[in-house]
Amino acid sequence: MNLAVLGAGAWGTALAARAALRHPTVLWARDAAQADVIRSARSNPRYLPGVMLPAALRIESDFGAALAGDDTLVIVATPMAALREMLERLKARRSGVLWLCKGFEQGSGLLGHEIARAVAPALRAGVLSGPSFAIEVARGQPTALVAASSDAALREAAVDALHSDSVRIYTSDDAVGVEVGGAVKNVLAIATGIADGMPARFDGREGLGLNARAALVTRGLAEMTRLGVALGARPETFMGLSGLGDLVLTATGDLSRNRTVGRLLAQGLALPRILAELGHVAEGVSSAPMVLERAVAAGVEMPITQAVVAVLAGMLTPAQALERLMGRDARSESL
Repeated sequence: MNLAVLGAGAWGTALAARAALRHPTVLWARDAAQADVIRSARSNPRYLPGVMLPAALRIESDFGAALAGDDTLVIVATPMAALREMLERLKARRSGVLWLCKGFEQGSGLLGHEIARAVAPALRAGVLSGPSFAIEVARGQPTALVAASSDAALREAAVDALHSDSVRIYTSDDAVGVEVGGAVKNVLAIATGIADGMPARFDGREGLGLNARAALVTRGLAEMTRLGVALGARPETFMGLSGLGDLVLTATGDLSRNRTVGRLLAQGLALPRILAELGHVAEGVSSAPMVLERAVAAGVEMPITQAVVAVLAGMLTPAQALERLMGRDARSESL
């Protein structure tokens, strides 16, 4: 099997590096200068410093050369903002396409499978998602992911391509649920980051405490499930890797970019400065308004998401958002 990974950020580079240990694999970088650096250094110093890449991994900046061969499985590893462009360029391919990006497209509010249906309805397409920090995948630390598509052959191709002694691939035909989980967990991670970064009221330490974090994760999972079911997902999907699994990782892990955004907002830093200094894309920032927009259209209540959107927009301070959430009326615990 031949693989082409399109996008030389941290996640694309990490997955390509692991795949290259088993299959002929090419990593495509949009920037020719970046491709030259990766090729000569056998590492990606900008996104995965200190990680050496396998000698077998081919680096390309020529899009056509990266996609040579109709039997090549393509994995799109660009940010969500570039997925539409990638699918437009790939819509004539007969082999399958999977994407790694998580979120709702800014402007349209569409998920990846909805974009694919609009621009490339004949394309064999799906999503690869789950709890995964790129650096741990690159190091060969154990990771479990889910490949979701309505195309059973594509799901099995993902298993054949990526399942290994360090990466375990599960399959699902609920692409809607897998994508909603991957998108909403980034927004919820900003919320837990805010809670973790706020000054405590009692002992002066940072953070509101583990009780608050657990409450946000649990009620956030309820929000995620409500929206997913309204959009056509199965509720049990959200108890899996792309729902609860990815939410726990992103909401609690120190490597989480979205949680970092929340922590720094709680410390009083301005959002433009945070994003400039982060150096990586935090998908939850652009996805949050789109998540709320889809929720409102579907008649789904998402108070945590609403609070995150208000903080990101500068309409509420983190303290005011917390006060609003804690001031909500008591209710039955349910979805």
